[in-house]
Amino acid sequence: MRTRIRIAAALGIAFALGGGPAGAQTPAQQFPPQQVQKGASIYSQNCAPCHGSHMADPQGAFDLRTFPPEQKSRFLNSVTKGKNAMPPWGSLFNGEEIESLWAYVMAGEKR
Repeated sequence: MRTRIRIAAALGIAFALGGGPAGAQTPAQQFPPQQVQKGASIYSQNCAPCHGSHMADPQGAFDLRTFPPEQKSRFLNSVTKGKNAMPPWGSLFNGEEIESLWAYVMAGEKR
């Protein structure tokens, strides 16, 4: 019972702080501009050769402009451990850098 109350309270706080549908922010509003810029820099040096300069390369890898925002853990796992032909980058990037990449993918180049 206490767990349910805690979960309900946490959800209530999240909705009150803008985490719910009524106060939902666009992806660009969720990240500080400097974090998005850092992610863009990391992306252009390391990810653009396969994913394209604007997150989409018709002959390349996954179109990152369409990455689902609710699948952050999938993104983090793919970057850290690799996926299919994509190598793991977890030993090259620290957690802050991977979070910056996430910010760029969510707020960066959109269609």
